[in-house]
Amino acid sequence: MNGMKGLPTRRRMLGTMAAAGAVLSGSAWAEGSVKEPEMQGAGSGEELLGLARLRSYQTRRSSSWDRTGGNGDSVRVLSGQTATVLDIQGSGVVTHLWFTIASPDPHHLKNLVLRAWWDGEAEPSVETPIGDFFGLGLGEYYTYQSELLAVAPVKALNSYFEMPFTRGAKITVTNEGPVRTDALYFAADYVTLSSLPENVGRFHAQYRQEAPCKGIVNDWVHNGDVDRLKNLNGEGNYVFLEATGRGHFVGVTHAVYQNQEGWFGEGDDMIFIDGDALPTINGTGTEDYYNGAWDFGSQAFGFAHNGAPYVVDAERIGGRYCLYRWHTESPVTFEKSIRVTMEHGHANSRSDDFYSVAYWYQTEPHAKFPALPKAEDRIPKLFAVGGPGAKSSS
Repeated sequence: MNGMKGLPTRRRMLGTMAAAGAVLSGSAWAEGSVKEPEMQGAGSGEELLGLARLRSYQTRRSSSWDRTGGNGDSVRVLSGQTATVLDIQGSGVVTHLWFTIASPDPHHLKNLVLRAWWDGEAEPSVETPIGDFFGLGLGEYYTYQSELLAVAPVKALNSYFEMPFTRGAKITVTNEGPVRTDALYFAADYVTLSSLPENVGRFHAQYRQEAPCKGIVNDWVHNGDVDRLKNLNGEGNYVFLEATGRGHFVGVTHAVYQNQEGWFGEGDDMIFIDGDALPTINGTGTEDYYNGAWDFGSQAFGFAHNGAPYVVDAERIGGRYCLYRWHTESPVTFEKSIRVTMEHGHANSRSDDFYSVAYWYQTEPHAKFPALPKAEDRIPKLFAVGGPGAKSSS
């Protein structure tokens, strides 16, 4: 999509994501049964009484409450130390995570790392800086609400992803920064069950970054100058996720720090499923993928499934965006593999900084995650990359 500051062009509707599947529904546990719930007709008595129906699971919480009975309801996390948020055995589902953090470290959202393991696995299924996991991908706080993540006043981080396990669950926060965290407050709400259905995937969240993205040209001024470039196979695209196994992709949070002037979002989303050489799903522009339009009008917004809730200095060097898209209406399914990508500028012409977390469910074992970048490399900064309004790197 051409930016509002460029030459307007005829718009095309963003194609519907052609995938089926669903994340776990809370109604599946209504009677403590391991069977999948039967579909109910609209307006049926079962649907009407869904919230009132009695449950037979056990509701539990692991939190940072003061074990002495006082009011010191947090834990201190020194540099290099790890705090355990949850460590339980048995079968169940984590239904909600909440954190708030008091730290003199201005980069604590990037330096604190959230990890989770299910069923005694050796490699974590969740590994991401804590801020990025909750959509704060530039290490800065802002308030927003969505279907699966929310940040409430003041600095309250909330996740509503369902995280199932059969033999146990462990969640930790590690301080990889140089400054101690004075107070980490946390709560992990979960339910225990006798067993889970066999067709339930495990929750995964993976952090990636490219700072800066490797633009293929730097001698251009306006987006229209690179319209001649072509990209049909996704070569050089930014990668949100590569996974093997069977599962479904449910969404992404994506932060952008601009190293160049102008609209950063001419890049199309391209999703490759089960080994397809060409994109199985091909979008029409970055803001289109996030279900906005026309550069978002340089306006912040946030809805249940999509949003750009943080927009600062739009289309300028140093401009900052935080974005999200949830595919809960139709998770993107894969039987053998998936590769979720996006161009950085049209045909990968731009060299801005991208930071992201992809969220998905799949069978285990999962492919090993890429190594987490060093803490200091996760902190957003400007790079001299050439291109629109920028000085060439030396």
